[in-house]
Amino acid sequence: MANQPRWQHPGGKLREVGPEALTDAELLAILISTGTRNKPAEKIAEEIIQRFGSFKGMANQPLSKFLELKGLGDVKAIRIAAVFEIARRIVNEVLADHEKT
Repeated sequence: MANQPRWQHPGGKLREVGPEALTDAELLAILISTGTRNKPAEKIAEEIIQRFGSFKGMANQPLSKFLELKGLGDVKAIRIAAVFEIARRIVNEVLADHEKT
């Protein structure tokens, strides 16, 4: 039991060992937050990544594609779309700064 992690969910894992230690599915599960009655957030996240292949594949999808997925309602799909928009803006800022140098 000494080797058992103290966390039971991805958020606890992130807090204890840092974000770089999480899989893509675990990071996405944190955004999803809660699952459904029959499917935890981690399973929903795994299915989403499997469907789109990667975060890069997800980033190019319109919001409507996320709204089609079982286990994601409007709020969760909008949260995911917002994160990808934040990431796009960060990349654009970095590229713009790089062009200035």
